[in-house]
Amino acid sequence: MKKSKILVTGAGGFIGSHLVTFLKNKGYWVRGVDLKYPEFSTTDADEFQILDLRRWENCVRATEGVDEVYALAADMGGMGFISAHHAQILYNNSLINLHTLEAARTNDVKRYLYTSSACIYPEHLQKDTNVTPLKEEDAYPAYPQDAYGWEKLVSERLCMHYREDYGIETRTVRFHNIFGERGTWEGGREKAPAAICRKIAFAKLSGETQIDIWGDGEQTRSFCYIDDCVEGIYRLMLSDFHEPLNLGQDRMLTINELADIIARIAGVEISKKHIDGPQGVRGRNSNNDKLREILDWEPQISLEDGLRKTYTWIEGEVEARFEQNADMRKAITV
Repeated sequence: MKKSKILVTGAGGFIGSHLVTFLKNKGYWVRGVDLKYPEFSTTDADEFQILDLRRWENCVRATEGVDEVYALAADMGGMGFISAHHAQILYNNSLINLHTLEAARTNDVKRYLYTSSACIYPEHLQKDTNVTPLKEEDAYPAYPQDAYGWEKLVSERLCMHYREDYGIETRTVRFHNIFGERGTWEGGREKAPAAICRKIAFAKLSGETQIDIWGDGEQTRSFCYIDDCVEGIYRLMLSDFHEPLNLGQDRMLTINELADIIARIAGVEISKKHIDGPQGVRGRNSNNDKLREILDWEPQISLEDGLRKTYTWIEGEVEARFEQNADMRKAITV
């Protein structure tokens, strides 16, 4: 049977670049679209277009001739970025999602997977560290914490109505803290696992023993490794389930505990300096009951195994930075 032609938007980003490789390994023809090529690897896409998907005509071009769309394009980052750029995020992502979905309809795309976020869940359900795992139906009555969550929730509704009104088979996944190698690890857009890996790698290579942690470090999260993420996305796209579905691990731990695990992987002892900084909700965890029911599957890779791969890669990036700086200093002094 002839395999579908697939568009991955956001294909230059962390999850998107991994998804392109995954789909190519499955035998699909893949077009990648983004504002940039992948930062840490070459793309495996059959075709890669540099397009700004805030513009309608670019979305028409991107979706032309494909059967399925995995819509990952977004202006986003870690809590430091999300908490400081509400207007930018709401404006840019709304344009991307409105135009991409309508262009997909115009070009007769058959299936469309939208990547939402656990940020859509009401803030009042996430005020305790020992939070009750969030079920899909907890999304309403709606009260996301910030603009990023509101934009994601509205786009979920848009997908629902496009399915009902136009017949396009939409799928919606709610990510819970995806991490892994070949993702942003510095600059303000990185997420907690990458940021802590970077801090510990810098400490290890520089001989320091202390790292900064935002807040008291007792805020809780669950974290899902990238290989499980792309496997789950693919399984959802193949399924007949059209309502939003959580995708994440359901093992909750504190940020302090996360740092301790990474330090053990790095083989160093660290102390933590707790400083002011954006922390997001106090606690968040994924309820995976529906994930297991619908897909007959759940994430398989342990937090430790995923962090080991991620830390090894980030330490290599940090070490290269150290060597580059040493070469620069040497060139200046010679």
